Amino acid sequence: MRWQEIQVITDRDALEAVANIFHEVGAGGVIIEDPQLKMQYIEEKRWDYYELPEETVDPNKVTVKAYLAEGNNLKEKVEELKNAINNLKMYGLPNCFVELSFSTVEDEDWATSWKTYYKPEKVGSRVVIKPTWEAYTPEPTDLVVELDPGMAFGTGTHPTTVMCIQALEENIRGGEKVFDVGTGSGVLAIIAAKLGAADITAVDLDETAVRVAAENVEFNDVSDRVRVLEGNLLDVVDGQAEVVVANIIADIIILACPEVYTALEPAGLFIASGIIEERFAEVETALEVAGFKIAKVTRREGWVAVQARKGEA
Repeated sequence: MRWQEIQVITDRDALEAVANIFHEVGAGGVIIEDPQLKMQYIEEKRWDYYELPEETVDPNKVTVKAYLAEGNNLKEKVEELKNAINNLKMYGLPNCFVELSFSTVEDEDWATSWKTYYKPEKVGSRVVIKPTWEAYTPEPTDLVVELDPGMAFGTGTHPTTVMCIQALEENIRGGEKVFDVGTGSGVLAIIAAKLGAADITAVDLDETAVRVAAENVEFNDVSDRVRVLEGNLLDVVDGQAEVVVANIIADIIILACPEVYTALEPAGLFIASGIIEERFAEVETALEVAGFKIAKVTRREGWVAVQARKGEA
């Protein structure tokens, strides 16, 4: 498959907004190149380890790259992207659109080039995300998840995913039924299984994500508890679950609230993430209208995750 790599150089204040726009138009992945982080690595003499160039950069500009699959609707998605970025000036970000450029990449190019920068990382109190190609010596209490995201969104280390992982650590006690909506690489479904959940259904609309997630499930030896299905939100799941986790975007969470409420058992938990701070009030209202009670709100680097309980009625 061929992909369009789309690169936006933007002001730092607009970083999260631009990244969210990429996700909303269906980008197959987002990469953020932060010059302040590069400068920090240079100062700490860590550059050889990360194998990144030491070019001189403007510390106030950030590069956001995303990937859209070439196909019949690519032109429409690009136009949607351009309009959304240009419309950011309406939200007090008049100078955010600095430069937009395009290039074509093949699956194998994007699927391997980022691996240099993806290292084992402890993202919860117990959970360690370990790339399949990296060595790691675990501590006795570590719960290690082996992951190769491939072309699917979800390395497990993005703030939205980290907050979901921490919420799963807090709430999975063993034996639960879990629905993972928009599973991406399958990381949350795998973690739920390793924490003790007994029956997990992972769903994604993208066939590449479904394939990658299934491979990661098998690699982590949890295929006896996790099934990966292609489908839209909760259309393909059976029965009710005790936990629904969705690391997606605000618009889809808002749309899915009534459906998630129905899919949960009484007192069931909805863990929702992928929400930019500016959209959280809308999500909060949608949850309450659907009948949920907000149990906990977590914030991290401009992103919000929420835990909401279904009522007994």
